[in-house]
Formats: sequence, C-alpha cells, structure tokens
Amino acid sequence: MFEVRGLRRYFVVRHNPLARIHHPDHVIRAVDGISFDVAEGETFGIIGESGSGKTTLARTMLRLSPLTGGTVRFRGRDVFAMNGSELRAYRRLVQPVFQDADSTLDPRQHVGSILEEPLLIHRIGDDAERRHRIGMTLNQVNLSPSFMERHPTELSGGQRQRVALARSLLLQPAVLIADEPTSGLDPLVATQILALLLRLKEERGLTVLLISHDLATVMYAADRVAVMYRGRIVELAAANGFAAQSIHPYTRFLLGMEQRLPDNHVVEGVHEHIHDDAAGCPYVHACPHHLHACHHEAPPLSESSPGHFVACHAAQ
Repeated sequence: MFEVRGLRRYFVVRHNPLARIHHPDHVIRAVDGISFDVAEGETFGIIGESGSGKTTLARTMLRLSPLTGGTVRFRGRDVFAMNGSELRAYRRLVQPVFQDADSTLDPRQHVGSILEEPLLIHRIGDDAERRHRIGMTLNQVNLSPSFMERHPTELSGGQRQRVALARSLLLQPAVLIADEPTSGLDPLVATQILALLLRLKEERGLTVLLISHDLATVMYAADRVAVMYRGRIVELAAANGFAAQSIHPYTRFLLGMEQRLPDNHVVEGVHEHIHDDAAGCPYVHACPHHLHACHHEAPPLSESSPGHFVACHAAQ
C-alpha cells in the first residue's frame, strides 16, 4: 500500500548574523534516508524516543510537511506528485490521529460541529445524512450521540481522544496514521483506546501506522516494528519475537537489555540530527560496541535473517 524510498526531511537552523560567529547554521536531519513498505491491512509500528523523527515522518507521509528528497508512494502513485482531485482523495483515504487531541479540537465548537467539518469539506451528504453518520461513528468509538451537543472542555482526556478517532473515521479511510494516540492518558484509559483502535482496524479492514515511544505498546499491537534513531531506521522486524531476536544496540537499550554510553548529543531527551555527524552511524557516540567503521560510514539497513533488517556494522 505504501512504498517509502530514501525519504529525507531536513531543516536548516539559521542564527542571526552576530550569533553565527560562534554558532554557524546547521542542518537537522529529522528524517534521513528512510525506506520501508507497508502492506494493506497491516499494523506497522514505528518506535523511537522523543526527537527521533517519528512525527516528522508521519507529517511528511500525510503531505503536511514538504520533503527534501526521496519518494512516498500510495497504491503505486507518488504522493508528492498528486494534485487536485487525486490529492483530495488521498487525504480522505489516509487520515491522521494526532497525539494531542486538545490542540486539534476547537474548544469553542460543539463536538457535532467539529465532526461535521470534514464531511462538509468533502461535500458528503445533507444535514440529516451527516448527523446520522456522526451518531453512528460516535457509537463505534463507545460514545453516545448526545456527545454531539458537548464542548471538548466538558470531556475527559479519553473521551476527547475518542472524538478525535471518530473524526478520522468519518471519511471511511483506508489508512490511519496514529501518532502517539495514547500519550498523556492514564494507563487504563490508554489501554482502552489502544484496544478500541485495534478493534476498529479489524472491523473496517484498516491499515494502521502506529507511532509511539512505548516499545511494549508497539510490540503488542503491530505486525512489524521499525525502530527509529536520529532520523534513521536502525532495526525492522516482525513484532512476534521481536524482543528475543533484537540485534541493534539501541533496540536492546530500549528493551532494557543493555546500557549505552553517555551521549553528548542528547539534550533533555531531544536528539539533534546535525549535518556533520551524517557520515557515520547515528548511534556511534552512545554504542558500547562501536567499531572504527562506525565513525566514518553509516551502516546500511541490511537483512540479517528473512524479514529482519538491521543497520549495524557490529552485527554484520
């Protein structure tokens, strides 16, 4: 369904002329040459810490952010070559579920008006048909149609996330790109939202890209798992048995199976993808197994066993 090839999204950080004396402009490689496929009906998990490039990847696939290089193909069509009716159809078929429902639900509007907006944009149905569809979709996310008369500020965090999920489902998409859909929720509510997402995926035959910093959540919910670090995929394998078969030192660090060296490029949980580091492995400064080659040559994502890919010189 999706074919992503060599996807790059870079940001140039520019300083004012006086600051450039000590801090020259540099490039943040938020997404740095990523390639993967997503099959129809699959739940494809993307895991990584804050700043790894997960959200930038999602926004680029949604065409909410421009790309620097590479391609994103959906059902064989180049997403960044689409325009007009083709782009409108793509945005109807591929829907986001954003991390922070609070920032995407207008507190001044009733839930009914919020949910009606995508139907109006895509010119779907008359007033009665739209209201019926909204009520049915609210039922599917375990909310009463009476919620149409409420404001987002009257809802709990879990209820707001259900409304956000309902909005994504109203256009009957083929794909959901769910970026941290359970972040900020208490554990019980997060479990309920994840279970709801998986149930709806099965009932509607959806393809899901599930993005999270929580490896346990992704391993439980996904068919395959891709681990991102500093804009690159460092390991990709089937979720079943992923923990036992993990190879990359960063993956094993996330699993609590080994330590990493202090990394001077990690500041308050945010990784900087600096241009000068691009020649070597992005994990070299924190890896306890680094080799000489790791400093000078980025390891390719290579197949170590059928369906299991890893980018690590020490593993080859």
